[in-house]
This record gives sequence, structure tokens and C-alpha cells, in this order.
Amino acid sequence: MDFGKFIYEKAKKEREAKKSQTKIEVKEIRLRPKTNEAHRDFKVDDARRWLGQGHKVRVTVKFRGREMDYPEIALEDLKEIVQDLVDVAVVEVPPQMEGRTMLVVLSPNKGSAPKKKEKGDQPESKPEEKAAS
Repeated sequence: MDFGKFIYEKAKKEREAKKSQTKIEVKEIRLRPKTNEAHRDFKVDDARRWLGQGHKVRVTVKFRGREMDYPEIALEDLKEIVQDLVDVAVVEVPPQMEGRTMLVVLSPNKGSAPKKKEKGDQPESKPEEKAAS
């Protein structure tokens, strides 16, 4: 067998495999325990859009100073965010503390991830009706 042909075929297979792979990004929403509801709703809308695109979303709540004494406030915020996104997301990592941050990771539902359009796919169009004159 020709070694050059072997290398070419191997590279061709790798390119095809790379085309079919999907890279999952993890987007992040950062909040504080004092973040008001209106600002939180804007960020939840962004998370909904990202989940619809098939990305994962990490929601983090940063604590500063005496805010560390009241982690239940952040836990309640995270539960409300999860409840708002329950129709498009599944909790992958439940709320947990990591140092001065509390986080939860959401991933898109199995059925809600959009499918890529292939080159051959075209939207169906109705046949033109001819008017009788």
C-alpha cells in the first residue's frame, strides 16, 4: 500500500470526524445575594437563550463580607432561577458552596437542543398555483 495514500485517507477520516463533533460551551451568569429581581430576570432570559442554543449554563452567586453568614438567601435565588428554567433545562450539578461562591450547573433538555441543518435540507415550499385566465 502507498504510504502517502494511507496518510491522506487517515487525514480525510479525521476531518470528517471533526465535522460531526459538537463543542459544548459553558456560559456563566454571575450574581450577588443583593441582586434585585429585575436584573436577575434579564440574566435568566440570557440563560434561556443559551440553553436553547444547546450550551450549558453555570449560575454563580458571589459572597462578600458578612453575606457569607446568610447562604440561604443565595440558595433561595438559585432555586428560583432553576424553577424559572425548568422547562428548558435540567440541573446537572445541584447548588453547592465552593469557597465564597455558591453555584449550580444547568444543561439543556434532551429534546430542546436545536438540530444542525445539513446542506441538503431546504425548507419545504408550496407549489405555485396557476391562475386560470
